[in-house]
Order: sequence, then C-alpha cells, then structure tokens
Amino acid sequence: MALHWKLIIDSARPHALADFWAAALEYVVEDPGLLVAELVRNGDLPESATVVHAGTPRFAELAAVRHPDDPFDPVSGAGRGRRLLFQAVPEPKSVKNRLHIDVHDDARSLEELAHRLELLGASRVERVDQGPAGTWWVMRDPEGNEFCAVGA
Repeated sequence: MALHWKLIIDSARPHALADFWAAALEYVVEDPGLLVAELVRNGDLPESATVVHAGTPRFAELAAVRHPDDPFDPVSGAGRGRRLLFQAVPEPKSVKNRLHIDVHDDARSLEELAHRLELLGASRVERVDQGPAGTWWVMRDPEGNEFCAVGA
C-alpha cells in the first residue's frame, strides 16, 4: 500500500507562499478554520498562535495546499494526497534548494507558462535548453525557492 506524503517547505511567510503555490499549481489552499477554532475554544491552542487568513482562523506558522481532486478531511482541511506544507522558520533561505518542484503545463507554451508564473510573483533565473531532453525555465518563487517551469 502506498504511503501518504507531503513536501515541507521552510518559509518566512507561509500563508503568502501557500497562496502563490496554490495559484501556480491550480491547487486549493487548505482551510483548517474549523479545527483551529475548536482548538482555541477548548484551550488547546493559544490565540497568539493563530492568524485570520482568507476570512478564517489558521495556524500562524503553517499553511498547506492540496490537489483539488484528492480527498481531504473536512474538519482539518488536510489533504490525503498530493500536498505542500509551508512552515514558518526564522532564518532566510541562504543556499540552492536540494529538492525542487517542476511545474509542467501541457496546455501552455513555455513562455506563456513562465509569464503566468511571473504575474503570480515568480521570477525567471535561467532558460535551459537540453535539446531533445527538453527546454525549461529555472525560476524562483516569491521567497527565492528555485523551481522549474516546463511548457507544452
């Protein structure tokens, strides 16, 4: 039986980065509002550990996105499939990623995809042309994490 997994990404602003990646991947930002409200109401989570984002209470230092077609828990909002979790850390990004995301878009050209991602807050770093192996843009998300964009 295959295991569930999520990719954890350190972040200075987890909610803003989750919003970027949800838009970039056409994923859904998870809404743990019901769970957070219950934890605060029961005294299990201090209000100082929460923020209001998109109109609902959220964990201040965690935000996640999930594939829209994957199952999820309706109370916690947590996906049970393809997920990215952004966690707040105090230190800024300082070196190249050892792991990165490739964003593939079979409907848009490479330039259309890169432009769309730029409009969301990404920046282009380097265009890579490997001939028959493919062409892609190395890009950075709004916090400087490298990823690759691969168009049709």
